[in-house]
Amino acid sequence: MSEQTFLGHPRGLAILFFAEMWERFSFYGMRGLLIFYLTKHWLFDDAFASGIYASYASMVYLMPVLGGLVADRYLGFRKAIIYGGVLLCLGHLGMAFEGSPATLVDGAIVRDETSLQILYLSLALIIVGVGLLKPSISSIVGDLYSENDPRRDAGFTLFYMGINLGAVLASLTCGYLGETYGWGYGFGLAGIGMVAGLITFISGKATLEGRGEAPDAKVLANVRFGLSLEHRIFIGALVMVGVSWQLMQHQTVVGSLLTVASLLAVAGVVIFIFVSCQGAERRKMGLLLFLTAYSVVFWALFEQAGSSLSLFADRNVDRVVLGMNPTAAQLQSLNPGFIILLAPLFAMLWQWLGRIGREPSHAAKFGLGVIQAGLGFLLLVYGIGFADSDGQVALVWLTLAYFVHTTGELCLSPVGLSMLMMGVWFLATSVAHYVAGIIASIARVEGGASADASHSLEIYTQTFSVVGWIGVVLGLVLLAIAPWLTAQVFRSDDVGSD
Repeated sequence: MSEQTFLGHPRGLAILFFAEMWERFSFYGMRGLLIFYLTKHWLFDDAFASGIYASYASMVYLMPVLGGLVADRYLGFRKAIIYGGVLLCLGHLGMAFEGSPATLVDGAIVRDETSLQILYLSLALIIVGVGLLKPSISSIVGDLYSENDPRRDAGFTLFYMGINLGAVLASLTCGYLGETYGWGYGFGLAGIGMVAGLITFISGKATLEGRGEAPDAKVLANVRFGLSLEHRIFIGALVMVGVSWQLMQHQTVVGSLLTVASLLAVAGVVIFIFVSCQGAERRKMGLLLFLTAYSVVFWALFEQAGSSLSLFADRNVDRVVLGMNPTAAQLQSLNPGFIILLAPLFAMLWQWLGRIGREPSHAAKFGLGVIQAGLGFLLLVYGIGFADSDGQVALVWLTLAYFVHTTGELCLSPVGLSMLMMGVWFLATSVAHYVAGIIASIARVEGGASADASHSLEIYTQTFSVVGWIGVVLGLVLLAIAPWLTAQVFRSDDVGSD
Protein backbone atom coordinates (compact mmCIF):
# COMPACT_ATOMS: atom_id res chain seq x y z
CA MET A 1 0.00 0.00 0.00
CA SER A 2 1.21 3.51 -0.77
CA GLU A 3 0.86 4.69 2.83
CA GLN A 4 3.30 2.06 4.07
CA THR A 5 6.58 2.94 2.43
CA PHE A 6 8.82 3.48 5.46
CA LEU A 7 9.50 0.19 7.24
CA GLY A 8 5.80 -0.65 7.16
CA HIS A 9 4.72 2.71 8.57
CA PRO A 10 2.88 5.71 7.08
CA ARG A 11 4.96 7.62 4.54
CA GLY A 12 4.95 10.73 6.68
CA LEU A 13 7.01 9.01 9.39
CA ALA A 14 10.07 8.99 7.12
CA ILE A 15 9.88 12.76 6.64
CA LEU A 16 9.29 13.38 10.34
CA PHE A 17 12.10 10.96 11.28
CA PHE A 18 14.72 12.74 9.17
CA ALA A 19 13.40 16.24 9.92
CA GLU A 20 13.61 15.57 13.66
CA MET A 21 17.00 13.88 13.28
CA TRP A 22 18.45 17.00 11.66
CA GLU A 23 16.72 19.33 14.10
CA ARG A 24 18.15 17.37 17.03
CA PHE A 25 21.51 17.35 15.24
CA SER A 26 21.46 21.14 15.30
CA PHE A 27 20.20 21.33 18.89
CA TYR A 28 22.66 18.88 20.43
CA GLY A 29 25.52 20.13 18.28
CA MET A 30 25.07 23.60 19.74
CA ARG A 31 24.28 22.33 23.24
CA GLY A 32 27.43 20.21 23.43
CA LEU A 33 29.66 23.20 22.71
CA LEU A 34 27.84 25.89 24.69
CA ILE A 35 29.44 25.46 28.13
CA PHE A 36 32.94 25.38 26.59
CA TYR A 37 32.18 28.38 24.38
CA LEU A 38 31.09 30.35 27.44
CA THR A 39 34.09 29.42 29.58
CA LYS A 40 36.84 29.35 26.94
CA HIS A 41 35.85 31.96 24.36
CA TRP A 42 34.00 34.40 26.62
CA LEU A 43 36.02 33.59 29.76
CA PHE A 44 32.95 33.46 32.00
CA ASP A 45 33.56 31.73 35.33
CA ASP A 46 31.98 28.33 35.91
CA ALA A 47 29.08 29.64 37.99
CA PHE A 48 28.03 32.37 35.54
CA ALA A 49 28.46 30.10 32.51
CA SER A 50 26.39 27.39 34.22
CA GLY A 51 23.73 30.03 34.95
CA ILE A 52 23.51 31.03 31.29
CA TYR A 53 23.40 27.39 30.23
CA ALA A 54 20.70 26.58 32.82
CA SER A 55 18.56 29.58 31.86
CA TYR A 56 18.80 28.66 28.20
CA ALA A 57 17.95 24.99 28.81
CA SER A 58 15.09 25.91 31.18
CA MET A 59 13.50 28.23 28.65
CA VAL A 60 13.97 25.69 25.85
CA TYR A 61 11.68 23.34 27.79
CA LEU A 62 9.34 26.03 29.12
CA MET A 63 8.57 27.63 25.75
CA PRO A 64 6.99 24.46 24.23
CA VAL A 65 4.21 24.76 26.84
CA LEU A 66 3.12 28.00 25.16
CA GLY A 67 4.21 27.04 21.64
CA GLY A 68 2.34 23.75 21.73
CA LEU A 69 -0.84 25.49 22.89
CA VAL A 70 -0.71 28.07 20.08
CA ALA A 71 0.04 25.40 17.47
CA ASP A 72 -2.74 23.09 18.65
CA ARG A 73 -5.49 25.69 18.90
CA TYR A 74 -4.70 28.18 16.16
CA LEU A 75 -1.62 27.88 13.96
CA GLY A 76 -1.54 24.17 13.21
CA PHE A 77 1.46 21.93 13.77
CA ARG A 78 2.87 22.10 10.24
CA LYS A 79 3.14 25.88 10.12
CA ALA A 80 4.44 25.96 13.69
CA ILE A 81 7.25 23.63 12.64
CA ILE A 82 8.13 25.81 9.64
CA TYR A 83 8.08 29.06 11.62
CA GLY A 84 10.03 27.44 14.43
CA GLY A 85 12.52 26.01 11.96
CA VAL A 86 13.15 29.43 10.41
CA LEU A 87 13.83 30.95 13.84
CA LEU A 88 16.16 28.05 14.64
CA CYS A 89 18.11 28.55 11.42
CA LEU A 90 18.55 32.25 12.25
CA GLY A 91 19.63 31.39 15.77
CA HIS A 92 22.26 28.91 14.64
CA LEU A 93 23.50 31.38 12.04
CA GLY A 94 24.03 33.89 14.85
CA MET A 95 25.84 31.32 16.99
CA ALA A 96 28.34 30.81 14.16
CA PHE A 97 29.35 34.46 14.50
CA GLU A 98 32.06 34.32 17.18
CA GLY A 99 33.32 37.86 17.21
CA SER A 100 36.50 38.70 19.09
CA PRO A 101 37.37 36.34 21.97
CA ALA A 102 37.43 37.78 25.47
CA THR A 103 40.85 38.87 26.70
CA LEU A 104 42.43 39.59 30.06
CA VAL A 105 43.74 43.18 30.22
CA ASP A 106 45.35 44.43 33.45
CA GLY A 107 43.52 41.82 35.47
CA ALA A 108 40.11 42.63 33.96
CA ILE A 109 38.24 40.62 31.34
CA VAL A 110 37.38 42.61 28.22
CA ARG A 111 34.58 41.27 26.02
CA ASP A 112 33.17 42.26 22.64
CA GLU A 113 29.76 43.46 23.84
CA THR A 114 28.22 43.56 20.37
CA SER A 115 29.15 39.92 19.71
CA LEU A 116 27.94 39.00 23.20
CA GLN A 117 24.53 40.51 22.44
CA ILE A 118 24.44 38.47 19.22
CA LEU A 119 25.05 35.37 21.35
CA TYR A 120 22.12 36.19 23.65
CA LEU A 121 19.87 37.00 20.68
CA SER A 122 20.85 33.75 18.96
CA LEU A 123 19.96 31.75 22.06
CA ALA A 124 16.62 33.58 22.22
CA LEU A 125 15.84 32.69 18.58
CA ILE A 126 16.63 29.04 19.31
CA ILE A 127 14.47 29.06 22.45
CA VAL A 128 11.36 30.35 20.66
CA GLY A 129 12.06 28.19 17.60
CA VAL A 130 12.23 25.04 19.71
CA GLY A 131 9.07 26.16 21.52
CA LEU A 132 7.13 26.11 18.26
CA LEU A 133 8.79 23.08 16.67
CA LYS A 134 9.38 20.53 19.42
CA PRO A 135 5.81 19.80 20.59
CA SER A 136 4.41 20.12 17.08
CA ILE A 137 6.50 17.51 15.31
CA SER A 138 5.75 14.89 17.98
CA SER A 139 2.04 15.67 17.68
CA ILE A 140 2.07 15.03 13.93
CA VAL A 141 3.74 11.66 14.55
CA GLY A 142 0.80 10.79 16.79
CA ASP A 143 -1.67 11.96 14.14
CA LEU A 144 -0.22 9.48 11.62
CA TYR A 145 -1.85 6.63 13.55
CA SER A 146 -5.29 5.89 14.89
CA GLU A 147 -5.55 5.28 18.64
CA ASN A 148 -5.80 1.52 18.17
CA ASP A 149 -3.17 1.20 15.42
CA PRO A 150 -0.78 -1.57 16.57
CA ARG A 151 2.08 0.24 14.77
CA ARG A 152 1.77 3.35 16.96
CA ASP A 153 4.30 2.42 19.69
CA ALA A 154 6.79 1.11 17.14
CA GLY A 155 6.40 4.34 15.16
CA PHE A 156 7.27 6.46 18.17
CA THR A 157 10.21 4.15 18.88
CA LEU A 158 11.58 4.76 15.37
CA PHE A 159 11.02 8.49 15.81
CA TYR A 160 12.89 8.36 19.15
CA MET A 161 15.77 6.61 17.39
CA GLY A 162 15.94 9.53 14.96
CA ILE A 163 16.30 11.93 17.87
CA ASN A 164 19.19 10.01 19.36
CA LEU A 165 20.87 9.35 16.02
CA GLY A 166 20.92 13.10 15.45
CA ALA A 167 22.34 13.65 18.94
CA VAL A 168 25.15 11.11 18.41
CA LEU A 169 26.18 12.52 15.03
CA ALA A 170 26.06 16.09 16.33
CA SER A 171 28.20 15.39 19.39
CA LEU A 172 30.84 13.62 17.33
CA THR A 173 31.04 16.11 14.45
CA CYS A 174 30.11 19.52 15.89
CA GLY A 175 31.97 18.70 19.10
CA TYR A 176 35.11 17.94 17.11
CA LEU A 177 34.96 20.92 14.75
CA GLY A 178 34.11 23.43 17.46
CA GLU A 179 36.94 22.54 19.82
CA THR A 180 39.51 21.69 17.14
CA TYR A 181 39.07 24.27 14.36
CA GLY A 182 36.96 27.01 15.90
CA TRP A 183 33.59 27.58 17.55
CA GLY A 184 32.08 29.02 14.39
CA TYR A 185 32.71 25.77 12.51
CA GLY A 186 30.95 23.67 15.14
CA PHE A 187 27.99 26.01 15.49
CA GLY A 188 27.91 26.49 11.72
CA LEU A 189 27.64 22.75 11.09
CA ALA A 190 24.80 22.58 13.63
CA GLY A 191 23.07 25.33 11.65
CA ILE A 192 23.53 23.43 8.39
CA GLY A 193 21.83 20.48 10.07
CA MET A 194 18.84 22.67 10.96
CA VAL A 195 18.57 23.94 7.38
CA ALA A 196 18.63 20.31 6.16
CA GLY A 197 15.86 19.42 8.60
CA LEU A 198 13.68 22.33 7.53
CA ILE A 199 14.12 21.55 3.84
CA THR A 200 13.32 17.88 4.51
CA PHE A 201 10.09 18.79 6.29
CA ILE A 202 8.89 21.33 3.73
CA SER A 203 9.63 19.00 0.81
CA GLY A 204 7.65 16.20 2.43
CA LYS A 205 4.37 18.08 2.87
CA ALA A 206 2.48 15.73 0.55
CA THR A 207 3.37 12.67 2.65
CA LEU A 208 1.57 14.16 5.67
CA GLU A 209 -1.71 14.02 3.73
CA GLY A 210 -3.16 17.13 5.36
CA ARG A 211 -2.14 16.27 8.91
CA GLY A 212 -0.90 19.11 11.07
CA GLU A 213 -2.90 21.83 9.34
CA ALA A 214 -4.62 24.62 11.27
CA PRO A 215 -7.78 23.41 13.06
CA ASP A 216 -9.80 26.28 11.54
CA ALA A 217 -8.36 28.09 8.50
CA LYS A 218 -11.04 30.78 8.69
CA VAL A 219 -10.11 31.68 12.26
CA LEU A 220 -6.43 31.80 11.30
CA ALA A 221 -7.24 34.19 8.44
CA ASN A 222 -9.36 36.46 10.67
CA VAL A 223 -8.09 40.05 10.27
CA ARG A 224 -7.74 42.53 13.12
CA PHE A 225 -5.69 45.72 13.19
CA GLY A 226 -4.95 45.07 9.51
CA LEU A 227 -3.26 41.72 10.24
CA SER A 228 -4.48 38.13 10.05
CA LEU A 229 -4.31 35.98 13.17
CA GLU A 230 -1.46 34.02 11.57
CA HIS A 231 0.58 37.19 11.11
CA ARG A 232 -0.23 38.32 14.66
CA ILE A 233 1.00 34.98 15.99
CA PHE A 234 4.26 35.29 14.12
CA ILE A 235 4.74 38.87 15.37
CA GLY A 236 4.01 37.54 18.85
CA ALA A 237 6.75 34.95 18.37
CA LEU A 238 9.18 37.75 17.47
CA VAL A 239 8.12 39.62 20.61
CA MET A 240 8.87 36.47 22.62
CA VAL A 241 12.31 36.41 21.00
CA GLY A 242 12.86 39.92 22.34
CA VAL A 243 11.67 38.92 25.82
CA SER A 244 13.86 35.82 25.80
CA TRP A 245 16.81 37.94 24.63
CA GLN A 246 16.51 40.02 27.80
CA LEU A 247 15.80 37.06 30.08
CA MET A 248 19.00 35.34 28.95
CA GLN A 249 20.87 38.26 30.50
CA HIS A 250 18.97 38.10 33.81
CA GLN A 251 19.13 34.54 35.08
CA THR A 252 17.54 35.35 38.46
CA VAL A 253 14.41 36.57 36.66
CA VAL A 254 14.21 33.23 34.84
CA GLY A 255 14.35 31.48 38.21
CA SER A 256 11.56 33.66 39.57
CA LEU A 257 9.38 33.02 36.51
CA LEU A 258 9.89 29.27 36.84
CA THR A 259 9.01 29.42 40.53
CA VAL A 260 5.78 31.29 39.84
CA ALA A 261 4.88 29.02 36.90
CA SER A 262 5.56 25.90 38.99
CA LEU A 263 3.47 27.12 41.94
CA LEU A 264 0.59 28.04 39.63
CA ALA A 265 0.82 24.67 37.86
CA VAL A 266 0.87 22.73 41.14
CA ALA A 267 -2.03 24.81 42.50
CA GLY A 268 -3.99 24.22 39.30
CA VAL A 269 -3.42 20.47 39.43
CA VAL A 270 -4.33 20.30 43.13
CA ILE A 271 -7.54 22.25 42.53
CA PHE A 272 -8.37 19.99 39.59
CA ILE A 273 -7.75 16.91 41.74
CA PHE A 274 -10.12 18.02 44.51
CA VAL A 275 -12.80 19.61 42.32
CA SER A 276 -12.98 17.33 39.30
CA CYS A 277 -11.62 13.97 40.49
CA GLN A 278 -12.91 11.33 42.86
CA GLY A 279 -11.75 8.03 44.26
CA ALA A 280 -9.15 6.17 42.24
CA GLU A 281 -8.84 8.98 39.70
CA ARG A 282 -8.03 11.47 42.45
CA ARG A 283 -5.39 9.16 43.92
CA LYS A 284 -3.89 8.55 40.49
CA MET A 285 -3.59 12.29 39.86
CA GLY A 286 -1.99 12.69 43.28
CA LEU A 287 0.53 10.00 42.38
CA LEU A 288 1.33 11.75 39.10
CA LEU A 289 1.98 15.00 40.95
CA PHE A 290 4.26 13.18 43.39
CA LEU A 291 6.19 11.47 40.59
CA THR A 292 6.53 14.79 38.78
CA ALA A 293 8.54 16.08 41.74
CA TYR A 294 10.78 13.01 41.46
CA SER A 295 11.26 13.66 37.74
CA VAL A 296 12.69 17.08 38.64
CA VAL A 297 15.24 15.35 40.90
CA PHE A 298 16.22 12.90 38.16
CA TRP A 299 16.66 15.48 35.39
CA ALA A 300 18.50 17.90 37.68
CA LEU A 301 21.12 15.18 38.21
CA PHE A 302 21.04 13.82 34.68
CA GLU A 303 21.48 17.23 33.04
CA GLN A 304 24.84 17.79 34.68
CA ALA A 305 26.00 16.23 31.41
CA GLY A 306 25.86 19.62 29.70
CA SER A 307 27.64 21.56 32.43
CA SER A 308 29.61 20.17 35.40
CA LEU A 309 30.20 16.72 33.89
CA SER A 310 31.41 18.26 30.63
CA LEU A 311 33.78 20.60 32.46
CA PHE A 312 34.99 17.64 34.54
CA ALA A 313 35.60 15.67 31.33
CA ASP A 314 37.59 18.56 29.90
CA ARG A 315 39.74 19.16 32.98
CA ASN A 316 40.09 15.89 34.83
CA VAL A 317 39.50 12.96 32.45
CA ASP A 318 42.25 11.20 30.51
CA ARG A 319 40.37 10.97 27.22
CA VAL A 320 42.99 9.09 25.23
CA VAL A 321 41.62 5.71 24.14
CA LEU A 322 43.00 3.40 21.43
CA GLY A 323 45.29 6.16 20.25
CA MET A 324 42.41 8.62 19.85
CA ASN A 325 41.79 11.71 21.96
CA PRO A 326 38.13 12.76 21.64
CA THR A 327 37.19 16.24 22.79
CA ALA A 328 35.11 16.65 25.93
CA ALA A 329 32.16 17.79 23.79
CA GLN A 330 32.34 14.57 21.77
CA LEU A 331 31.88 12.51 24.94
CA GLN A 332 28.29 13.76 25.08
CA SER A 333 27.62 11.22 22.32
CA LEU A 334 27.82 8.47 24.97
CA ASN A 335 24.31 8.94 26.33
CA PRO A 336 22.38 8.95 23.02
CA GLY A 337 24.65 6.17 21.76
CA PHE A 338 23.76 4.02 24.75
CA ILE A 339 20.07 4.80 24.24
CA ILE A 340 20.19 3.53 20.65
CA LEU A 341 21.84 0.31 21.86
CA LEU A 342 19.79 -0.25 25.01
CA ALA A 343 16.27 1.04 24.21
CA PRO A 344 15.23 -2.10 22.25
CA LEU A 345 16.62 -4.31 25.04
CA PHE A 346 14.68 -2.41 27.71
CA ALA A 347 11.50 -2.62 25.64
CA MET A 348 11.91 -6.40 25.43
CA LEU A 349 12.76 -6.59 29.14
CA TRP A 350 9.57 -4.78 30.20
CA GLN A 351 7.49 -6.95 27.85
CA TRP A 352 9.01 -10.13 29.25
CA LEU A 353 8.55 -9.02 32.86
CA GLY A 354 4.97 -8.06 32.02
CA ARG A 355 4.23 -11.51 30.63
CA ILE A 356 5.42 -13.20 33.82
CA GLY A 357 3.71 -10.64 36.05
CA ARG A 358 6.92 -9.08 37.41
CA GLU A 359 7.10 -5.76 35.63
CA PRO A 360 7.85 -2.94 38.13
CA SER A 361 5.11 -0.40 38.77
CA HIS A 362 5.37 3.11 37.42
CA ALA A 363 6.45 4.42 40.82
CA ALA A 364 9.09 1.68 41.12
CA LYS A 365 10.50 2.57 37.69
CA PHE A 366 10.78 6.19 38.78
CA GLY A 367 12.59 5.06 41.92
CA LEU A 368 14.98 2.91 39.91
CA GLY A 369 15.67 5.82 37.58
CA VAL A 370 16.55 8.23 40.40
CA ILE A 371 18.71 5.60 42.13
CA GLN A 372 20.72 5.13 38.95
CA ALA A 373 21.09 8.89 38.45
CA GLY A 374 22.72 9.05 41.87
CA LEU A 375 24.67 5.83 41.42
CA GLY A 376 26.32 7.17 38.27
CA PHE A 377 27.87 9.98 40.30
CA LEU A 378 28.97 7.62 43.07
CA LEU A 379 30.69 5.40 40.51
CA LEU A 380 32.50 8.47 39.26
CA VAL A 381 33.55 9.40 42.80
CA TYR A 382 34.88 5.87 43.27
CA GLY A 383 36.84 6.16 40.00
CA ILE A 384 38.28 9.50 41.10
CA GLY A 385 40.01 7.57 43.85
CA PHE A 386 42.22 6.02 41.14
CA ALA A 387 43.22 9.37 39.59
CA ASP A 388 46.87 9.71 38.60
CA SER A 389 49.33 12.25 39.98
CA ASP A 390 48.21 14.80 37.37
CA GLY A 391 44.63 14.65 38.60
CA GLN A 392 43.42 12.70 35.57
CA VAL A 393 40.72 10.02 35.84
CA ALA A 394 40.42 7.10 33.42
CA LEU A 395 37.74 7.57 30.76
CA VAL A 396 36.13 4.26 31.69
CA TRP A 397 34.68 5.79 34.89
CA LEU A 398 32.95 8.62 33.06
CA THR A 399 31.70 6.09 30.50
CA LEU A 400 30.25 3.94 33.30
CA ALA A 401 28.57 6.99 34.82
CA TYR A 402 26.90 7.86 31.51
CA PHE A 403 25.92 4.22 31.02
CA VAL A 404 24.17 4.05 34.40
CA HIS A 405 22.52 7.42 33.83
CA THR A 406 21.20 6.11 30.52
CA THR A 407 19.74 2.95 32.08
CA GLY A 408 18.08 5.22 34.63
CA GLU A 409 16.67 7.37 31.84
CA LEU A 410 15.23 4.30 30.14
CA CYS A 411 13.48 3.35 33.38
CA LEU A 412 11.97 6.77 34.05
CA SER A 413 11.58 8.74 30.82
CA PRO A 414 9.22 6.48 28.83
CA VAL A 415 6.96 6.15 31.86
CA GLY A 416 6.93 9.90 32.42
CA LEU A 417 6.13 10.63 28.79
CA SER A 418 3.24 8.16 28.79
CA MET A 419 1.78 9.09 32.21
CA LEU A 420 2.23 12.83 32.67
CA MET A 421 0.46 15.62 30.85
CA MET A 422 2.84 17.01 28.22
CA GLY A 423 2.67 20.55 29.57
CA VAL A 424 3.45 19.37 33.10
CA TRP A 425 6.31 17.22 31.78
CA PHE A 426 7.87 20.16 29.93
CA LEU A 427 7.47 22.45 32.95
CA ALA A 428 9.03 19.88 35.30
CA THR A 429 11.94 19.41 32.90
CA SER A 430 12.36 23.18 32.68
CA VAL A 431 12.55 23.50 36.46
CA ALA A 432 14.98 20.57 36.58
CA HIS A 433 17.36 22.32 34.19
CA TYR A 434 17.37 25.41 36.37
CA VAL A 435 18.07 23.31 39.46
CA ALA A 436 20.81 21.57 37.47
CA GLY A 437 22.39 24.99 36.94
CA ILE A 438 22.39 25.61 40.69
CA ILE A 439 24.13 22.27 41.25
CA ALA A 440 26.67 23.05 38.52
CA SER A 441 27.39 26.44 40.10
CA ILE A 442 28.15 24.67 43.38
CA ALA A 443 30.69 22.57 41.46
CA ARG A 444 32.38 25.71 40.17
CA VAL A 445 36.16 25.76 40.04
CA GLU A 446 37.80 29.11 40.65
CA GLY A 447 40.20 29.81 37.81
CA GLY A 448 38.41 27.39 35.49
CA ALA A 449 40.68 25.57 33.05
CA SER A 450 43.76 27.30 34.46
CA ALA A 451 43.13 25.93 37.97
CA ASP A 452 45.28 23.14 39.32
CA ALA A 453 43.85 19.74 38.35
CA SER A 454 44.05 18.41 41.89
CA HIS A 455 42.01 21.39 43.13
CA SER A 456 39.26 20.91 40.52
CA LEU A 457 39.24 17.19 41.28
CA GLU A 458 38.57 17.93 44.94
CA ILE A 459 35.64 20.24 44.09
CA TYR A 460 34.07 17.70 41.73
CA THR A 461 34.53 14.88 44.23
CA GLN A 462 32.67 16.77 46.94
CA THR A 463 29.80 17.85 44.69
CA PHE A 464 29.35 14.52 42.90
CA SER A 465 29.40 12.66 46.20
CA VAL A 466 26.64 14.81 47.72
CA VAL A 467 24.32 14.74 44.69
CA GLY A 468 25.03 11.04 44.22
CA TRP A 469 23.90 10.12 47.71
CA ILE A 470 20.87 12.42 47.46
CA GLY A 471 19.78 10.58 44.33
CA VAL A 472 20.34 7.10 45.76
CA VAL A 473 18.58 7.84 49.07
CA LEU A 474 15.57 9.55 47.49
CA GLY A 475 15.30 6.75 44.92
CA LEU A 476 15.42 4.05 47.61
CA VAL A 477 12.67 5.83 49.55
CA LEU A 478 10.43 5.86 46.47
CA LEU A 479 11.27 2.25 45.65
CA ALA A 480 10.36 1.23 49.21
CA ILE A 481 6.97 2.96 49.20
CA ALA A 482 6.14 2.11 45.57
CA PRO A 483 4.04 -0.99 46.48
CA TRP A 484 2.00 1.08 48.94
CA LEU A 485 1.51 3.90 46.40
CA THR A 486 0.35 1.44 43.75
CA ALA A 487 -2.00 -0.26 46.19
CA GLN A 488 -3.54 3.09 47.15
CA VAL A 489 -4.23 4.00 43.53
CA PHE A 490 -5.91 0.72 42.69
CA ARG A 491 -7.78 -0.02 45.92
CA SER A 492 -11.51 -0.51 45.48
CA ASP A 493 -13.02 0.76 48.74
CA ASP A 494 -14.27 4.09 47.40
CA VAL A 495 -17.75 5.11 48.51
CA GLY A 496 -20.07 4.85 45.56
CA SER A 497 -17.53 3.09 43.35
CA ASP A 498 -18.67 0.54 40.79
